[in-house]
Amino acid sequence: MARSPKSPSRSTTSARSRTTARPKASASAESPSRAKAPTRPKTAATPGRVPAASKQTAKSKKITKSKSGAAATSRAPARAVAKKAAVAARPAARRPVAKAAAPIELFYWSTPNGWKITIMLEECRLPYVVRPVNIGAGEQFKPEFLAIAPNNRIPAIVDPDGPGRKPISVFESGAILQYLGRKTGKLYPADERGRVEVEQWLMWQMGGLGPMAGQAHHFRIYAPEQVPYAIKRYTDECNRLYGVMNRRLADREFLAGKYSIADIACVGWASRNERQGQDIADFPHVKRWLDTMLARPAVARGMAVAAEAAATVDMKDPAIQALLFGQRAR
Repeated sequence: MARSPKSPSRSTTSARSRTTARPKASASAESPSRAKAPTRPKTAATPGRVPAASKQTAKSKKITKSKSGAAATSRAPARAVAKKAAVAARPAARRPVAKAAAPIELFYWSTPNGWKITIMLEECRLPYVVRPVNIGAGEQFKPEFLAIAPNNRIPAIVDPDGPGRKPISVFESGAILQYLGRKTGKLYPADERGRVEVEQWLMWQMGGLGPMAGQAHHFRIYAPEQVPYAIKRYTDECNRLYGVMNRRLADREFLAGKYSIADIACVGWASRNERQGQDIADFPHVKRWLDTMLARPAVARGMAVAAEAAATVDMKDPAIQALLFGQRAR
């Protein structure tokens, strides 16, 4: 018996059942008489997934952003150069002008100790003004000077631009040299080893060459009566000290190796070696050093400060000698 063909109603039912299994469109957007083809839900509505088109857009945005960032970075140096050029092109009147430092006040008389400070100031090119203290007239005993230098000895300084931008006074020539060296960073090493090398020769002058040369000078020239023992004692000690100095300078140009405040402290006293009963030819290395020192322009300028005024004072005048050499506690 032959099979009968499939029933059309069955196939239609199957098609309808497949259609109704899909989501229906909104009633307001669909006509009741005409069924609208169902649409697939938008991918963007699925949580946790990014549409392919969105990924491509984000990628293109990243590329665009990175390109613009690179361009901005490459433009940055050009902008900095242009800014510097603009600043440099400004009129000079608009640029801030540094305030000139107030000059250091130097209380001074032309002596080997006074020269230490004028030479240092000249070497460092620091502005200064000289306040003469005529030791032959007793000006070192004035209250205003004693307020700065309680030992009534020159030199002394007042620096209006001291530590913390506040004025400071300093007395004693060695202390002033160290202060000015620290202030300027010149002729006084910053490293400890170099500084100690300078300081030991500075103290050698302060405690040895200066006092002994001064006493030899005094007893040989200013003493009202000759005291052979004193003359020999101090002349011999000066000779010993120049011998120490000569050995030190045998293998170096300056006392601490490099030019420093130690050399400045010694040059004034060494320049008066004849008054101390010495023949500088006996100390060839000292002579070479002394010639080098005296040839320095700053040394020559420093030793010339107020020299004419000091030359008018007769140091052999009994009244002046009594003032200078007969002091007792006041």
